[in-house]
Amino acid sequence: MTHEEQRIWLIAKLKAEVPGYSRLQVPRDEDEQRNLLRALMNMRMPRPISEEFLTTQDAYLRRESIMKGIVDELTLEPCESDPRLYIWQGDITRLRVDAIVNAANSGMTGCYQPLHNCIDNCIHSAAGIRLRLECARIMNRQGYEEPTGRAKITPGYCLPAKFVLHTVGPIVSGPLTDEHRELLRSSYRSCLELAAENKLRSVAFCCISTGVFMFPAQEAAKIAVDTVRSFLDEQEARNSEIGSYLNTDTYKGIEKVIFNVFSDRDLEIYENILG
Repeated sequence: MTHEEQRIWLIAKLKAEVPGYSRLQVPRDEDEQRNLLRALMNMRMPRPISEEFLTTQDAYLRRESIMKGIVDELTLEPCESDPRLYIWQGDITRLRVDAIVNAANSGMTGCYQPLHNCIDNCIHSAAGIRLRLECARIMNRQGYEEPTGRAKITPGYCLPAKFVLHTVGPIVSGPLTDEHRELLRSSYRSCLELAAENKLRSVAFCCISTGVFMFPAQEAAKIAVDTVRSFLDEQEARNSEIGSYLNTDTYKGIEKVIFNVFSDRDLEIYENILG
């Protein structure tokens, strides 16, 4: 099948799963077809699906990723104030890194609102249905919703990133409290600890909790930078203590942390903090 034929085939298979979708007309415009496919994927519950569908979906989404433009971490420039840290503005689903961070909800299986522009929806849409199925498997095994400030790891599937670190940031409804701040620190630290446990070298963070979770962006960025720097400093101190026992093949920890921003406002905030 051609790329276009794959898209039409995938839409037809998803429509056939739900009798109420039979009246949905497939638009002629390619962008509208993309939106319809994404919406159907967004609304789909995490139930089994054929390997034929998943194989076709993977081929389609990987081609979409290439067309969107993959950004390799090796092309990014470090911050002058700290060569371990990077700022990159753009769509996090384009980054080829060891792991990107997803600001998830406590259900941890993605956003079910069709075409919603939250990062949870964008990451699941680009990664494909396998990601929701894996998240559901993890949560079914856990047996309860994910606590705020914790993290889980999954493969990246059709994303350029190898893995996704899913964390639930604090929801701020009312005045910002010390508890909100501690929970946000915990989200960043949990992701870093999980990345280190899995011997990942590069992590790209989104702006956790600053969207619909309403954490003030300026305060969130300060916490993000302080937490990451503290973790990397501790890591370097441990390496220094056992330096003579490390060889060139030994995993020494996270080497690169990218602060991914989307808006010009967030870019300015991080640039001011990092000099």
